[in-house]
Amino acid sequence: MVATPIAATSRYIPPGTTRYYWVPTISNYNSPTRSELNAGSDLTAEISAVSGFATNSDQQDTPDLGSRFVSKIPGRITADDSSITMYLSSTSSDVRTLLPRDTAGFVVIFPEGDVTGQKMDVFPVKVTGQPKSRDVENPSTITIQFSVTKIPAENVTIP
Repeated sequence: MVATPIAATSRYIPPGTTRYYWVPTISNYNSPTRSELNAGSDLTAEISAVSGFATNSDQQDTPDLGSRFVSKIPGRITADDSSITMYLSSTSSDVRTLLPRDTAGFVVIFPEGDVTGQKMDVFPVKVTGQPKSRDVENPSTITIQFSVTKIPAENVTIP
């Protein structure tokens, strides 16, 4: 008998679909409420690039004398260095006022959009820096750097 194939996907590209919110307060980040999400700020339209916002598990070798094969077990979970690059405004009215260094809160990512019943990822973070691009040919940007402060809540159902 042949294995059952997984369901066909409805493929998409992130531009125009994926949303990024900054939410300053969530009481239980494993299950945010709709009112907590609505109280956040939608960063999406000002984002030029995103990096990180992923978790990884280390692999630990577990050798033994009974075999030459070295098996592995899951180790510690870590988060990638994470940042969001956004456009600067010629009036200084931009993300710099919303996310100064040492601001704590949550970056909420909606891969398929903010749609009830779909999935989102919630990253508890703290802003660590705001380096500005000094490129003289391209639009001015600022990179908001984050440290992920707790294990993210991934694949949470959107209320």
